[in-house]
Parts: sequence; C-alpha cells; structure tokens
Amino acid sequence: MKKANLFIFLLFPLFCLAQSTFKLKGEISDETASLPWENIVISTPEGKIIDGTTSKEDGTFEISLSKGFYKIKINPQGLINWEKDIVIEKDTDLGLILLTKKTNNLDEVVVTAHKRTIEQKIDRLVYTIENKASTTGGDALNAINTAPGVVVQNNAINILGKGSSRVMIDGRMLELSGEELNAFLKSISANDIKNIEIITNPPAKYDANGTGGLININLKKGTRDSWKNTSTLSYDQNKYGIYTLRNNFFYNKNKFRFSVSANAKSGYRNSDENLHLYFPDGLQHMNAQSKINEENLSAKLALDYDLSERTTIGFQYLNDRSNPNFKSDIIIKNYDPDDKLNSIVLNDGFNNRNSGNQTYNAHLLTKLDTLNRKLSVDFDYFNYDSKFDRDFTTKKYSPDMAFISLDQYGRNISNQNIDNRSIKADMEHPLEFVNLSYGAKVSFTKSKSSLLSYDNMSGTPIIDLNQSNEFEYEENNQAVYMSGNKKINEQFTIQLGLRAENTQTDGFSANLNQEIKNNYFKLFPTLYLTYKANGNNSFNFNYGKRINRPRYDLLNPFRTYINSNSYSEGNPFLKPSFSNNFELSHSYKEILRTSIFVNSITDGYGVIFTSDPATNTQVVTRENYYKGINYGIGESYTADLTDWWSTENTLYVLGSKTTFTSGINASPTNGLQLDFSTSNTFSIGKATKLQLDYTYSSPVKSGLYTVGYMSGLTIALKQNLFKKNMQIAFLANDIFNTAYLKDFVSVVNGIKQVYSQNESSRFFKISLIYNFGNTKINVKQRDFGNEEEKRRLAK
Repeated sequence: MKKANLFIFLLFPLFCLAQSTFKLKGEISDETASLPWENIVISTPEGKIIDGTTSKEDGTFEISLSKGFYKIKINPQGLINWEKDIVIEKDTDLGLILLTKKTNNLDEVVVTAHKRTIEQKIDRLVYTIENKASTTGGDALNAINTAPGVVVQNNAINILGKGSSRVMIDGRMLELSGEELNAFLKSISANDIKNIEIITNPPAKYDANGTGGLININLKKGTRDSWKNTSTLSYDQNKYGIYTLRNNFFYNKNKFRFSVSANAKSGYRNSDENLHLYFPDGLQHMNAQSKINEENLSAKLALDYDLSERTTIGFQYLNDRSNPNFKSDIIIKNYDPDDKLNSIVLNDGFNNRNSGNQTYNAHLLTKLDTLNRKLSVDFDYFNYDSKFDRDFTTKKYSPDMAFISLDQYGRNISNQNIDNRSIKADMEHPLEFVNLSYGAKVSFTKSKSSLLSYDNMSGTPIIDLNQSNEFEYEENNQAVYMSGNKKINEQFTIQLGLRAENTQTDGFSANLNQEIKNNYFKLFPTLYLTYKANGNNSFNFNYGKRINRPRYDLLNPFRTYINSNSYSEGNPFLKPSFSNNFELSHSYKEILRTSIFVNSITDGYGVIFTSDPATNTQVVTRENYYKGINYGIGESYTADLTDWWSTENTLYVLGSKTTFTSGINASPTNGLQLDFSTSNTFSIGKATKLQLDYTYSSPVKSGLYTVGYMSGLTIALKQNLFKKNMQIAFLANDIFNTAYLKDFVSVVNGIKQVYSQNESSRFFKISLIYNFGNTKINVKQRDFGNEEEKRRLAK
C-alpha cells in the first residue's frame, strides 16, 4: 500500500494555477538550420533587462511575461543581431525568426564566427565536433573518443573517474554494450553529429541504470521544404584493410518528413593478445593472433507526419547485422621453475559469429495547450539475436615441435535471443513558478540462451551434457519520475528530480535445475545547482544516485572455454551495485573549466581473473566483491589562440580507495593516475584544416588491478572542395602504436597474471564525403524509446 501511495504521489501533477502571465514563444533559425542555445533577452523599452532565456535544441524558445510593453533582443554569434518591440496582452507566437550571417568585407576577406566547442549546461556538458578534422569521414565511436574527459578503450566507453558509460542517440538510450555497441556506433557517420553531451549525473527523466553517466549524441537537423543527401566512402589500413560506404538521405516537405540511411563495411582488423601466468611450477605464456572480420550492414528508416500544428506521429525501424568471424591461432608455451621450455600447446580455432538487432518504434508528440504543455508517448519493440559456432583443436608438442598428443577436439554452439517491449510517456508541464516534467515507463524483457558442447575426440561428435545448458531470464521494470527546474533569479537556478523504479527478475538454469528470483523497489534522487557569480564565472553542483544492473550474459552460468587452459563463466547470483555521485565545477569565461568529483560504490561487481595452480588453469568469473570511492579533479582549457589556431586541453588527476567485501584471495591496490590530452586545429587557408592530437595516461593501481601507461599521437588533415560540397580527409591514428592496453596485472590466489591486447590501435584512414541536394534542410529526428535494455547484451 505504501508503494502504491508513493507511485500516485509521484505521478500527481499540479495542473491548476491562475494565469497571471502570458507566454511568448518563437523559433530561431539561420539559412541552413535551427539555432539551439542562443540567448534571448527581454528588456523594457528603455533598455532595462528584466528577463531572458535560451533557445532549445530545436531552436524554439518560450518565456512567461506579464502584460506590458517590451523589447526582445537576440545576439547570435556570427549572425546579425535581431530585435523587436512587442506588446504582451495575450499568449504570443513570433513564429520563425530567420537570422542572417554577419560578414565583414575587407579586401575580399570574409570573417565568419563559429560556435563554441564546449558549453556548460545545468546538467550536462555540450561538445561540438564540427571543426574537428579527425572526425571527418569517421564514425560516432571516433567522435566520442574526442570528447573532453571521455576515453574509448577495449570495447568500453568511459567518462574519466566514472567508469563505463551508457550512450544515447537524440536522448534515446542504446542498450547495447561492448562490441555490439561499438559496431552500432561505427555505423553512424560523424559528419551527421551536431554535438555530444556528456552527462556525468543523469536527470530523473533517464533510467537510473549505469554508474558511468550518459553520453548523448545529437544528430544534425535541417530546414523545412528541402532534401539532402550525404555519401561517404572511406578506407582504413591497419595490418589489413577495411572499406566503409555510408549514405544518408533526408526529405522534408510540408507536414511530411522522411529519412533513410544505410551503412556497409567490409574488411579485417588484427588482434594481438599476450598473457603471462606465473604458476608455482613455472611460467605459462599465451599469445593469440586473430584476424577479425569487420563485416557489417545496417539501415535506418524514419517517417514523421504532422496531423495538426500541435500533433505529430511517427515510425522508425532500425536493422543492424554483423558477422565478425575470426580465426584465432593461440600458442601456449609452458616453462619449468628454471625458465626452461617444457612444452608447446597449439590451439587452433575458427569462430563463426552472427549477431543482429531490430528495433521498431511508434511515437506521438502533442502540444496540449497554449501553456506549452507537451506529451510524448513511445511504443517500442527490440530484438537481439546472436549465434556463435566455434570449432577448435588443441595439440601438444615438445620444445622441438615433435607431436605429443591431441588434447582437445571439440565444438561449441551457443545462441542468445532477447526480446524487449516497452511503453514510455513523458510530460513537459511548465507552471508559473517552476518548469515541471514527469513521466512513466514499463518494460518487459525476456532472454533465452543455449549452449551445446560437443567432444569430437572419437571422430564422432558426442554432446557433453556437463558443459551444455539452457538459461532463461525475465526482467520487468516499472518506473515513474518527476523533475522540476526553477530559475530563482539572474544568478541561481535549481533542478530537483526523483525517480522510482520497481524491478522483478526471474532466472532459470536447466542444467543446474535452479531458479533465482528478485524483487526490489528503489528511489533515485537528483539535484543540480547553478550559480552565475558574474559574466565570467559560474559554478555548478550536482548529485545523483544510480544503480548498475548486471548485463544479461553475466548472469548466465554457462562455462565457455577460451582455450584448453582458460574458461569463463557467468554468475546468476550477481546483484546490482549502487553509487552516489557528487560533482562541483567552476567555469571561467567558458574557456577554463575545473571539476572536482567523488563517487561512492557499494556491492560493486566485476570480472575476476583467478587461477588454479593445481591444474594450471585460468578461470574468469564475475562476483560482487568490492566497495570503494573514486575521486578526482579535472581541468580543461579550450580557446582560439589566434584566428588560425584553436586548442582543447584536459588534465585529470584520478584516485580510488577500494575495499574487498568477499572472500577473494587478493589484496586491493590503490593509487593516483594522471590523464592528459591536447587537440590543436590549424586553419591553413580557407579550405584546409590540420589537426594534431596527443593523449597520455600514466600507470595506475585501482582495486584488483594495475594497468600500464597508454599514449597516442594522431594527425588529421581535411580539405574542403566545391564550396564544402565535397571533403577529403586523411587520418593517421596512434602513429607510434602505443595507445593500447598493456601490463594489465592482477594477483589472485598468489598467481600473478599480466595481460595486454592491441586491436589495430595504429591505422591510417582516407575518406571522401560528397553532399548534394537543397541546402535548406530541417529534418526533425527521433530515436527509440525502449533501448535501455540493450546495453546489457553480451560483449
């Protein structure tokens, strides 16, 4: 009964207030696109400023004013200032305000301003990539890696000091993770990205799942009554070659909007792995060389139609398919205590993999009244399927390569299918004293996995029932939220939010004949404060509580052999972890930004690399094994040093304090880490940009692991042709081949393990981009509403 009362309270809106003010609204655009984040100033006819606001992401703005005479001013960067005298006697819509470019013609030299690269909002940092030469012809994953305080490494996207982060497209969650997420992001062209938002403490509107914050990718929009096509062809050269072809088409006419995009990729990349295991009876050294197929095909279709001036309906469909087959050649060398080679084991295998996902979305957006109350509803269906067929043989040889024995000859066939259905509704409810938003979501997820293990040693495949299994998992989630934003005065703005989530899970292992159920209800508060001391200095404070639910594959108790001496298994008893996140930041002229943060984690879970000295076997498990605190301070400096040189620099000092809470036979290690990056763009004439990037991360000790240093030097060159309708770009990534995972060390059960992995960190790319069509483009875009559950898919 208490839970029901709380749900009713959270959903109850404040609908009825006497109207003593009127709404003034409009939309700002230039000749090519809507203009977000522009300042609108309201003053008296004599010029005294009395109020103001900023345009939203789609260029619209709205402000409440009392009855009277006013002057409205817009002072955009690089555009001619706009102002108008108005009389407010009722709700007023100024319609489309079209701004024109400001030019200064001096001896045929045209001076044009560009948007700020980094902008601080109350609950997020907005990063614009349009001037980046290194992202031209690249993809969304490459673009994310250039964002300040964000690092992409070993299939994980991390906000520094926060951990693995979730990704959104246009405010809609992507629930893919690891390789699947990376493959999807690689199907999105960086040229179609307007900006990237780094949200270290997500507001109550978003799912509370995940400890590493959110990264939101906003795609570009265009003008009305127009069409546009962009084609991109690129070639990557690492040890092997990869071809990529992308095409994006947008059409916008009257009440109808249509877009379709397609991405095709074909080629190979190389993976080089090394593992040293120091057993009591001698060293075991493993080296794995893999040629991984980068075959991918994806497409997206979106339709929107305006039923009226207030109501829009739409549909989206996304299909993404990958076939990352790879052949792996694994060599294991076994040494005695005197470092003398005892034997050599060759493990040869071919991994036939197929994976894909389909997403269907139907949505409705309606403005309920002149108070600008907006209701949006999303209906979503998502399906993910994966098939993995692995043949392998293990042969043992003497040090002089004389054949000794055939130790393994087998085949593993695994399948996973995940279905998710969800309904989501959000309401924007502006009131006289606060901007209120609230909403609800229900989600239903079913996952079914199977593993068939065959022993081929006799020449006839025989199923191994001890290694075969079926695992079924269901997870249902109901959530409601409420959030309020209030501008107290010209200096202070506050935003409060509360999200409630109720979750039921049920997992069943056929092989173990074991069923595990969970049912829990949690509250997740958020708080944001902004203080503008003066025109140069502003301060931000935020707090949020988060939950990190295990991915579906981590709950699966299957035991999967990586090679004859190593296997991995999931844990159906994994519990979600929780975190409390605090951050204080200061911005000076939006050029220099300082951030101090502390995150506390309880019931932390993760991968544990243990070893059995009796059998010289490595075991990869997952456990809730720690609690800890992560802390740090970050400094960023972004500026145009000259009219031809712009620079972006970040420096972070990170630390952690970890305590083990389980019976793991290991000791935690804690230390500090230094992370530095610099990106410098040079304009060489009107149409050429040269970019030099360098990153460095010092060695670090954190919890169960220590990690070696990483660094990388990247050079990019971009050339505009035919009035920017064509672009040619060249990229040399990680020139000295040092930006990969190395010296990843853990000591469990007294056994030291040292691991490194390099997946084509150094590569060279050449890209050609061609744009044609009507340059007036304003295509409204939406992404999917149920993508929260996709993050927890298998890597």
